Amino acid sequence: MSWIKKGFSIKQLFFIMVGTGIYAFGLNILIIPNELMEGGVTGIALLLNYAFNLPPSYTTLFINIPLFYVGWRLFGKQSMILTIFGTVSLSAFLFLMEFSINNNWIQPFENNDYFLTTLYAGVASGVGLGIVFRYGGTTGGADIVARAGYKLKGWSIGKVLLAIDFMVIGASIFYIEKEKILYTLVVVFIAARIIDFIQEGAYSAKAFTIISDKSEEISESISNELERGLTLFMTKGAYSKKHREAVYCVVSRREIRRMTVLIKSIDPRAFIIISDVHDVLGEGFKEEEV
Repeated sequence: MSWIKKGFSIKQLFFIMVGTGIYAFGLNILIIPNELMEGGVTGIALLLNYAFNLPPSYTTLFINIPLFYVGWRLFGKQSMILTIFGTVSLSAFLFLMEFSINNNWIQPFENNDYFLTTLYAGVASGVGLGIVFRYGGTTGGADIVARAGYKLKGWSIGKVLLAIDFMVIGASIFYIEKEKILYTLVVVFIAARIIDFIQEGAYSAKAFTIISDKSEEISESISNELERGLTLFMTKGAYSKKHREAVYCVVSRREIRRMTVLIKSIDPRAFIIISDVHDVLGEGFKEEEV
């Protein structure tokens, strides 16, 4: 079975490593020295570092290990491979950065101009995570919790991620200055915008229209692997006069690469249209209160 059939390639693994390397650089050179924060499991690792001086390279990995087990049981091996690879890669780069700083090979960027530091930190985080997401990886943690909440309880993925980030950043008020929490929010905003840009647009979702002779197999795989709802409708080729079922599905920006690889692994000749979606309401996305 080829690497593409397995759902990932050497190119993906390489760029996930590049992305986690950039993200680790931003954390150790910009965010930690200036006592800024992050959300999710990375934010918990930073809190442990500020409170007990524990290295994030270890805590990031240790916190994720039980989450790997949960994800493996709920979503299967195939779905978790790139997540585990991304998380281990991040921990490895964090360790290398910590080792380099401790040996004075590189120097942290400490500056009284917090606006400039915030800008650089947001760009580094956004570029790093954007590359990771662009090539189908994640850095584990909150993503696994959110997907588990959706699968088991039907909770909105976006709201679970937001709640986790809010709790982690809120808890930092006991360890860092209030002013730096406000700067952290700027970092998170800048990073989110850059992630959107790298993920081929400033929108939170993409709509896939897939025309293929294997529409049933494709729709079943999308439903099982990505757990997204689908719509099937009949189409007719103007030239061939041939009737085919088309598949319509909306996915989050983090799933664009996985969706494309999944479709091509089933039907390399599938015709795929990817459209920007300005706003999405419903299960798995934002749910509007009535």
